[in-house]
Amino acid sequence: MSAREIWFVTGSQGLYGPEVLEQVAEQSQQVAALLHGSGALPADLTWRPVVTSSEGIHRLATDANADPSCVGVVAWMHTFSPARMWIRGLDALQVPLLHLHTQANESLPWSSIDMDFMNLNQAAHGDREFGYIQSRMGVVRKTVVGHASDVHVTARLAAWTRAALAWHEGRRLTVARFGDTMRNVAVTEGDRTEAQWRLGVTVNAFAVADLVAAVDGTSDAEVDALVGEYEDTYDVVPELRRGGGRHEALRYGARQELALRGLLGDIGAKAFTTNFEDLAGLRQLPGLAVQRLMSDGYGFGGEGDWKTSALLRMLKVAGEGLPGGTSFMEDYTYHFGPGEPLSLGAHMLEVCPTIATGTPRVEIHPLGIGNREDPVRLVFDAEPGPAVVACLSDLGDRFRMVANEIEVVVPPEPLPRLPVGRAVWKPAPDLRTSAECWIVAGGSHHTVLSSQVDAEVLADLARITRTELALIDADTRPARFEQELRWNEAYHRLVR
Repeated sequence: MSAREIWFVTGSQGLYGPEVLEQVAEQSQQVAALLHGSGALPADLTWRPVVTSSEGIHRLATDANADPSCVGVVAWMHTFSPARMWIRGLDALQVPLLHLHTQANESLPWSSIDMDFMNLNQAAHGDREFGYIQSRMGVVRKTVVGHASDVHVTARLAAWTRAALAWHEGRRLTVARFGDTMRNVAVTEGDRTEAQWRLGVTVNAFAVADLVAAVDGTSDAEVDALVGEYEDTYDVVPELRRGGGRHEALRYGARQELALRGLLGDIGAKAFTTNFEDLAGLRQLPGLAVQRLMSDGYGFGGEGDWKTSALLRMLKVAGEGLPGGTSFMEDYTYHFGPGEPLSLGAHMLEVCPTIATGTPRVEIHPLGIGNREDPVRLVFDAEPGPAVVACLSDLGDRFRMVANEIEVVVPPEPLPRLPVGRAVWKPAPDLRTSAECWIVAGGSHHTVLSSQVDAEVLADLARITRTELALIDADTRPARFEQELRWNEAYHRLVR
């Protein structure tokens, strides 16, 4: 994150003369320093010189596009900056844009205000001019209004910055598919060429045989060290510990982790998929290894689901440094009652321990799928609190992000016989409405659950990537939601 920058750009014009422009530059630096000093932003906010001409604006846009550290631009019109000057630059800009409608002073100096003050502080109508040209050109941006000292402003700017960081990661992200997608399953499929164009994500297949060879090539010394780390970090059941009757299964799980880390490093991939229908010579379906890699920030999707893997990696980047966690997830089964209707989320093995409450337990159990040896895995309950679940669906002519605000809760009763990482949650506005709307929207059964980012980050990311967003929240009503989906369909087809 420290190597990523948001550029703070201030617009004006030469009409005001050098003295006023010096004041504009001084005050814009103060605003930038106030925002940067808030400590709320997950990337450095860097002040750029005031722009006053079409040539200067275009040069700034092309510089932002070319600088690998620049993940977005925040623009503010301190004075009146004639918007036709911005056309070339806005047309050229490829990084995310946030329009900050603010001013240097929080309060008006009522007793001393004069025309000199009015001529210097013209954002109230200068930003309206800038807003017009953005709307006229169809520029995708987020607009935030308020003084730079307002925590509401910095919070919204921080959410957008996290979405911009996720976008930046997506433009450079490689997803490695070990094996194909699960046979005859529809939702794990998708247009990888479209994803590379729209999201920047590169999705490539790699042979499971290469993974098998890497597993077989791990050294005993490496395995010894990693197993020691497991025993120091987690509550490892006695049968898996050194001297236990099934210790070799834990060692094989360690070999899988070492092999995956090495291969992904060689490929340059920060996200990957596996498929229990295509395991070749693997003795276990990777469980513990996948969970550990996710906890270190890798994206993952089961059954070859590269879309979820990419989204998981992007949201892990967006949530870096925030409390909570982000995990691969799946609505598995429901509790309709008595009491509050709830969803029980889990997967066969691969739930990320960043969402765990307490210390995860390393256990081994039969899987009953994949026709391999019993796999080791981390078992835990998820930490209670607010979260979101989201997915990417390929609708043929576009991607749609379906998202739901949820509240993770303590399970009403213990789950002593469920040997997986799991989360129990109340979806907003209720289970019946949430499930109906999710299904109507074509949301996938694989999701990303995050207690780090919220719906605003998802909305900003969808806007930046020009991805349709179908958000299910406390205000959602099925009839209205279905109507909005029809509006969205018409809009996106017209835009396309």
